[in-house]
Amino acid sequence: MDVVGQGGSAPAAALPVAPSGDGHGAVVGRSERKDGGTVTRRPGRAARVVRPDLEEVFRAAYPRVVAVAARVLGSRDEAEDVAQEVFLAFARSSVPAGEAAGWLSVAAAHTALNHLRTGRRRASREEAAEGAAEVCPDIADTVVARDERRRVRAALARLSRRQAVALVLRHSGLSYAEVAAALDLSPGSVGTVVRRAESALRKELNRHASSE
Repeated sequence: MDVVGQGGSAPAAALPVAPSGDGHGAVVGRSERKDGGTVTRRPGRAARVVRPDLEEVFRAAYPRVVAVAARVLGSRDEAEDVAQEVFLAFARSSVPAGEAAGWLSVAAAHTALNHLRTGRRRASREEAAEGAAEVCPDIADTVVARDERRRVRAALARLSRRQAVALVLRHSGLSYAEVAAALDLSPGSVGTVVRRAESALRKELNRHASSE
């Protein structure tokens, strides 16, 4: 599956940004509690307790979360937006830290697919990202490659959610064991699920290619 997307290290001191009352992002202020928890403070709002392991999990899992989202969206900037959503959801959850990696990977795939399926894309940002990533003397090759990536992402959005998520996780570098744990599958069934998803993706690509 040739969908562009690369992860990266977690930005220094870049914990999730919480939405402020006016709908814009507001950087979360933090102070420590005596019991080890963290209190977040937002402009014009009362303090709220955030799970104490958030920063540790964020720094460990951020590159993979961005990589998974970028596999779907083909844009590093959009993938980072998805990562913000996913880590905010994790901050409000009671998911054990030991299960965070799988939970976050699945959440990143689901959230990115939601963006893809509902059209919550930034076309100009995508064009800029693709243009910056490609240095090619032949404009025809550039156009063909870009069109192919768009076709793959569109076909991915038409797959069943289970197939799409399995395919994204596997092609984001997760091992069969990690995919199995993340999707609550038996390790022996992951290969079958992924192969069927790949077959379904090829059928979608061929079906729409023949109708164009």
